[in-house]
Amino acid sequence: MTKAVVLLSGGLDSTTCLAMAVNKHSAANVAALTVFYGQRHAKELEAARNVVDFYKVKHYELDAAEVFRHSNSALLETSNETLEQSSYAEQMKKNHSPKVATYVPFRNGLMLSMAASFADGLYDDDLVELYIGVHDDDAAGSAYADCRADFVAAMSAAIRIGTYEKIHIVAPFLCQKKSDVVKVGLSIGAPYHLTWSCYERGEVPCGHCATCIDRAQAFAVNGVKDPALVDLRRKKFLSLVE
Repeated sequence: MTKAVVLLSGGLDSTTCLAMAVNKHSAANVAALTVFYGQRHAKELEAARNVVDFYKVKHYELDAAEVFRHSNSALLETSNETLEQSSYAEQMKKNHSPKVATYVPFRNGLMLSMAASFADGLYDDDLVELYIGVHDDDAAGSAYADCRADFVAAMSAAIRIGTYEKIHIVAPFLCQKKSDVVKVGLSIGAPYHLTWSCYERGEVPCGHCATCIDRAQAFAVNGVKDPALVDLRRKKFLSLVE
C-alpha cells in the first residue's frame, strides 16, 4: 500500500497538497509533518494544527531551529534583517540579486531530507509519496532557489535512491502558479479559512509582505475573496455584537 506524508506549514500551498493527498489516499493513510525552524511567523504552526484537525490526519512536529541559528534570514525570529513590504520581483530588482531577504538557507533541502527519513521510519513496509507545495511563483527568478524545478528533481532523485526507491517526492504545482494552486484547492474544498501565510506576527495578515501580495493576487485571479480574511471579518463582527 502507498502512504503519504505532507510537509505542512499551515499555509495555502501545503494545505492544498494535504487536501490532494487525503482525496487520493484517505485520511487514514496520510500523515502531516510540520517543521519549526525558528520562523518569525510561528502563527503558521497554529494554522497547521487547525488544518490537521479539519482533516483528522496524524500530525507530527519537528524542531529544526538550531540548524539556522547562524542565519540572518529576515524570516527568522532571531534576525535583525528588515522584512520587506514589497513583492519578490520588486525586491530582486532593488537588490540586484535573485536571492530575497526571506530565503532561509537550504530550508527545503533540509525539510525534504528530514521528511524522507521520518517517512521511511514511520511507514516501514509501505511506499510513500512525500508532498511539498513548491510552485513556480516562488521559483521565478530564483527568489527561492530551493523551489526551482531542477532543485526538486535533484532532491527527488537523491531521496529515491537513498531510500531504495521507497520515497517519491510529489510536487504537484512545481511548474504552476499560485493561482493554479488556489484553483485546485477551491475545487476540492481545501480549508483556506484556517490557513496563514503572512510573514508578520500580527493577529491579522499585514497585506503588504511578499507572501500576502502573492496570496491576494492568487485569489483575485480566481475571482473569489480570500476565505481567511472573510472568516476574520466574520469573527470580528461577532465579537462586536456579543
